[in-house]
Amino acid sequence: MNDVLVVGFGAAGAAAAIAAASSGASVRVLERASGPGGSSALSGGEIYLGGGTAVQRACGVSDTPDDMFAFLSAALGPHADTEKLRLYCDGSVEHFDWLVACGIDFQHSLFEGPTWMPPTTDGLMWLGEDAWPYNEIAKPAPRGHRGRAPYFAGQVVMDALIAHATSLGVQVEVDTRATSLVVEDGRVVGVRARRYGADVSFEADAVVLTTGGFVDNDQMLADHAPYLLGHGKVSDGLDDGSGILMAQAVGAATRRMSMVEAAYTALPEMVCRGMLVNARGQRFINEDVYPGLYSHAALHQPGPCWVIIDEAGYDAIADPWGVRPSFAAETAEELGAELGLPNGALEATVAAYNRDAANGQDPVFHKDSRWLRPLTGGLAAVDPRLGFNATESTVSGTGFSGLTLGGLHTTPDGSVLSLAGDPIPGLFAAGRASSGMHGEGYISGTSLGDGTFFGRRAGRTAAGS
Repeated sequence: MNDVLVVGFGAAGAAAAIAAASSGASVRVLERASGPGGSSALSGGEIYLGGGTAVQRACGVSDTPDDMFAFLSAALGPHADTEKLRLYCDGSVEHFDWLVACGIDFQHSLFEGPTWMPPTTDGLMWLGEDAWPYNEIAKPAPRGHRGRAPYFAGQVVMDALIAHATSLGVQVEVDTRATSLVVEDGRVVGVRARRYGADVSFEADAVVLTTGGFVDNDQMLADHAPYLLGHGKVSDGLDDGSGILMAQAVGAATRRMSMVEAAYTALPEMVCRGMLVNARGQRFINEDVYPGLYSHAALHQPGPCWVIIDEAGYDAIADPWGVRPSFAAETAEELGAELGLPNGALEATVAAYNRDAANGQDPVFHKDSRWLRPLTGGLAAVDPRLGFNATESTVSGTGFSGLTLGGLHTTPDGSVLSLAGDPIPGLFAAGRASSGMHGEGYISGTSLGDGTFFGRRAGRTAAGS
């Protein structure tokens, strides 16, 4: 087998390194930071898996790859990569078993409520599969798998992958920033890098780029994904597109560079129990969808957007994360005036919502009846620009934080394609440095899922190239 050089030691890089080493290759990983983990270690740690995993079965959940595919095709679309998505869904149970074999511990229990990240160690969560229109497209099943940790579980996922990679003999070079690819006779044969101010070089039979996306590069955002300009970054601060740019310099093609995910910090349980309105005082989505979907919708609305809730709805929230209302008033008319909404707009929206909720229906947006209840008494507005555990005096930013989804054009086995559409010999990519399964939509867990699943394929292919 051949020597494989992996650039970047997040989830995709770890998966590629493990797969290459398991195939018999000698593997070295270059990491520009002082330790492994990357943005993956800072994430919520959800991995989107289904089709009948051990956790699903233990929780009494019935699921199939076809239902998983139908849901993700809709939720990650329009224009999801159905070839990669089909492989991912059909291989999901096997991939879950592989992750367990790598040491990731998934507790066999389900967190039922709407949330960005459960405050518990439950290993399974809903990610909007039971919300309209997806509940009419596929049989609903929770598929958000999480390592055993409350809230942010990304570190426990990475700890397991890092430990498994090093146990297989993978060598790691930290504080080493790759700067360019080495090409001989049309084949990528290594990487040039900088370490402690000195130039260093590494030879390899194959290079796998797992350097993350480009949300930290404002020039690349301006060129490809301007919707994220001015918003927060979902990253470790090092997702600057360096791997993408290195590959482009040797003729690599990119794909879907405008695709992004944006998270609006509105608390999901609060949104479900109330309503989300734009700067015109109008609802624009059923509030019980996966939070990333209402976030993406809010990004394209006239803003700012507001969460409107009454006292009973607020008191029913199990874990408010320290979020407090920004404004309160006795009537919708008064609250709308405080928020600077068009005269009568919020009053009309609340009246229509209450009328339909009293009948247990939401004919325009189809919010599930379990979340429908007339908003009564005084009303409050929560400004998502506050973030979590904040007060009105600390309003800053836009309330959105995002990441990029586009990247290098790769085959399902990770080969990077040239502008002519041919594989570049010796060059592979996975994770957010590549264009994965996503179209214009996003679901939590599909980034770590996509990165580890196709990272494995890239590592395995690189080892045999």
